[in-house]
Formats: sequence, structure tokens, C-alpha cells
Amino acid sequence: MAEIREADFIDSIAEALQFISYYHPPDFIRGLAAAYEREESASAKQAIGQILMNSRMCAVGRRPICQDTGTANVFVKLGIGARILTGRSLQDLVDKAVRRAWKASDNPLRASMVHDPLFGRVNSGDNTPAMVNVELVAGSRVTVDVSAKGGGSENKAKFTVLDPGESIADWVVRTVETLGAGWCPPGILGIGVGGSVDKAMAMAKESLNEPLDMLDIKRRGPGSRIEELRLEIFERVNALGIGAQGLGGLTTVLDVKLRSFPTHAASLPIALIPNCAAARHIHFELDGSGPARFDAPNSDDWPNVVLEQSAAAARRVNLDRLDDAEIAAWRPGETLLLSGTLFTGRDAAHRRMVETLRAGEKPPVDLQGRAIYYVGPVQPAGGEVIGPAGPTTATRMDRFVEEILSGTGLRVMIGKAERGAEAIEAIARHKAAYLIAVGGAAYLVSKAVRTAEVVAYADLGMEAIYRLRVEDMPVTVAVDSRGTSIHAIGPREWRRN
Repeated sequence: MAEIREADFIDSIAEALQFISYYHPPDFIRGLAAAYEREESASAKQAIGQILMNSRMCAVGRRPICQDTGTANVFVKLGIGARILTGRSLQDLVDKAVRRAWKASDNPLRASMVHDPLFGRVNSGDNTPAMVNVELVAGSRVTVDVSAKGGGSENKAKFTVLDPGESIADWVVRTVETLGAGWCPPGILGIGVGGSVDKAMAMAKESLNEPLDMLDIKRRGPGSRIEELRLEIFERVNALGIGAQGLGGLTTVLDVKLRSFPTHAASLPIALIPNCAAARHIHFELDGSGPARFDAPNSDDWPNVVLEQSAAAARRVNLDRLDDAEIAAWRPGETLLLSGTLFTGRDAAHRRMVETLRAGEKPPVDLQGRAIYYVGPVQPAGGEVIGPAGPTTATRMDRFVEEILSGTGLRVMIGKAERGAEAIEAIARHKAAYLIAVGGAAYLVSKAVRTAEVVAYADLGMEAIYRLRVEDMPVTVAVDSRGTSIHAIGPREWRRN
């Protein structure tokens, strides 16, 4: 019987979580590089280029690919002939590894898990507990898949039960078309078919840890009915024209993974879970000989990326001198380079500001004529001004837009993904604007931040309001002062029948 020391199990998972925070899987890098080469949409190519540049920077600097360092997901397959030498539960062991990984002094990760999801929602402070899935299997090894799943893509998970005769491909394509860009494409679709509700969802989540092979299937042709179905979904989803970051383009997904399991004769359960451009996962095995070892990707895996939009061609904007004429001149899809004062604020901060306004009082920061960035940055390390600071999904702030714009005089919002109809109407009514930064390029974006200080709601941790001074921060105009959205016109232009 193989005996695995408790320390080896914990050390391996902790190291794996650190490793995937700054290294993309090599197959994902190659798939993204291929998408970059064939992309014809200038905006989408620019976004993919930023993601690739960010990936290389994170690999060199060993800092998180995305500011949302994710929920820890650990799939453990425990061989019946193996034994972990411990008296504690697997949940306890994995949580100890998560605490160690998230508290690492040289690369601290952002704690996003909250206790009591119903009421208090107080941050656990160390990103525990992890999501642990355990299966007893044949053999004398312990195999583990570790991933870190961001909230933006996790929030887009879908489940339904089709009639047995309905088309799986049709449902997936219709569903992806409704997801918007909050899951940060280009990414991967994980699909689970059959079993039960819980089995289908688990299969969809676990399938996201499989190696990418779609380019190989396209080259050699599908070798099974499953591969035929995967290829059909891949091509039909990309034909939707959603593109990188929802800007419109040729590539929305890099691969489609699918697992199935026997099911009730009256049912066809199907689960869909997308993974984002910060795809983070790794596989390892333990046989009792010691902890797992992980090899860094080869530097040749990253392509030489030349961003299409040069600094000379982009419009430079002074955030300290915003006025109606400046904002009215911006057009959807245009690249801006922002410099000056920029405040941050996410869900919790917006909620408090709205409560203050409703009470007839002024918020703690003056947003008149200012811009706000929807971000919860990673804790800085090694002399950084701020940790990786990519955008969060803007639609979560939609319900606050009208009251914030009318009550504070805010002019510009920055996040990722599309805005809802009511938010767009409010933006047009107040002649404001909504800009997007690239999701999955958090470390790259953070390099534009010159100073950062907490100025309100310090108790909210990463959701506190910061005052930043930025220099040449790259963003794209998503909704202009007339209410025209790039997330509507971009995919419409690139959609293929």
C-alpha cells in the first residue's frame, strides 16, 4: 500500500495553487497564440494580445494572472491501495494548503471567499474553504487536479434538463449567446451530459481540467461521435461573433470539453460551465515518494506580440479634466490611454454609497466629474504600488448606475463585459461613458498605476475605495455618451450565418 505523508499532500496542493496563479498551462498559451494569429478583428486582436503579454509578464514576475485569484477547486482521486497518513479530513488538509498558498508573502493572493452566503457574507480572509471533490478509484496512487475558478466565469454556469430527443448543440449555442462577456472570453466551455443534476455539474467543472486538443481535432478530423459534437459546438459558438472580451471577432472559445454519464431514460441533464482567459489548472500524482514537482512552461510557448494599437494612435485622456466635450468625442471601440486620478469601487462600496445618498448625505469621496474603476486589487508585494488590478464584471453594478450618476456627478465607469439596457439608458441620459479594461490582463493593467491609497470603507478589504493615480492606462470605449454599445455592434458585425 502506498503511504502518502500528510505534509506531502498539503505541500503539493499549496505549491500547485501558487504555480497556477502565475503560469498559464502551456497548451492554453499555444491555443491563445493561434487565436491571436488568425484574429481579424482589430479590437479582439488587441485584447488577445494584452492577455498574452500579461501572461508572459506574470510568468516572469510570478504574480497573479488575474486579480480574481479564484475559488480553489480540488478533485482528488484516491486509489483504494493508497493511504494518506493523517487523522484529519481531506477538507481540512486542502484548506490548510489554501491558507498557505493565499498567505504567501512573496505572492499573496486575493481572498474572495465569504462565510455565511445568506446574510453576513464576511470574507474568510484566507480564501477557505476550498471546493473539494473526492472519488475512490482503483490503484495505489492519489491523483489530484487543482484549479482556481474566477467569479466572472463561475457566475455564468447553466443547467437544464432537455427532453431526450432535443439537440445538445442547439442548447449550448443558444445559451452561450445569452451569457454576454462577463466570463472573459476567449476561454473554454465545459459540458457535462447525463447522470443527475449534481453529476452533470461536476463533470462540466472537471472537464475544464483536460488538455486542449481542438486544434488537433480540426487538423486530423474527428475520430468519434463525441469529437464530432465538440467540433460542431466549437464552430457554431465561434460563428456567433462574440469574440475576445465580447468585442466581436473570430474566436470566442479555444476548446469545448464534454463528459457524459448514464442517466434516467426520461431525462437528458446538461450542465455548461465556461472557463475564462485566466484558465488556471494543473494535474499531479502522489505515490508516497514525496511531494509533487512542477515544471515552468518553456519561454518559447509565448509568441512575440505586437499590439496593433500604438500609443501614438490612441486618444490620451486627462482624468482630472473631464468635461462634456471630451466624453462626447469618444466612440465605441476606440482605445483610450487614461492618466490622472481614478477612484475604485465595487459592489459593496456602491451599495454603501447608494445607502448614504438615500439618507440625504454625501458619500465619503467626491466623484463629481470623476471616473471610477470596478476593481478589487490583489495585495501588493515586493515594493509594488498595487497588486494585479484587472476589472470586475460591470453588470453587477448596473442597479446602482442611475443613483450614482445623478447623486454624485460621476462621469465615467470602467469595468469588463457589457452593461444592461437600464444602465445604458442612464449612461446616455447623463451623457456619461462606460469603458472596459481587458479581463485576464490584471498584472499588465496594474503597471499603469503610479500611486494607490485607501480613502474610504477600509473595512471592506479589497472592496474598499482607493484613490489611484494612473498613467497611460489602456481602455476601450464600450458605451459612449449616446448609449451606443460595442458589445452590441461588435458581435453583430462579426457574426457568421
